[in-house]
Amino acid sequence: MSAIHLTYEVPGDDFTRAGEASGAVKKRLKALGYNSDAIRRVAIAMYEAEINMVIHAEGGFCDVDIYPDKVEVLLADKGPGIPDVEKAMQAGFSTAPDNVRNLGFGAGMGLPNIKKYTDDMRIETEIGVGTKLYLTVRVNNQ
Repeated sequence: MSAIHLTYEVPGDDFTRAGEASGAVKKRLKALGYNSDAIRRVAIAMYEAEINMVIHAEGGFCDVDIYPDKVEVLLADKGPGIPDVEKAMQAGFSTAPDNVRNLGFGAGMGLPNIKKYTDDMRIETEIGVGTKLYLTVRVNNQ
């Protein structure tokens, strides 16, 4: 199988559409016969990243490359950037506003969960320009 490339828009400030990309990728991976552990990890990591994009960055886009042995995801936004990545990686740290927390989001577990469910995670961020999040989940389809 050659690589499959998928691209999705992540709309900003619309919690009803957050998770559309991760849901579509989950469905595609199931149809392709990937194992349930890999599917679950990709879906969780992507969903967390999509929610972060909705809360903090007014959306962006998501590119997904599906290979036989791994899934690579790039999520990019034009948000404010992350001032302190190390702090943002701490479980429970959140800059989400109260109205978002009142909806049940913004608990400060997004980036820690993304790291937990991926084999590789890299963040590139620039204040006032945006953030790119690179994720890799390795697949064991044996």
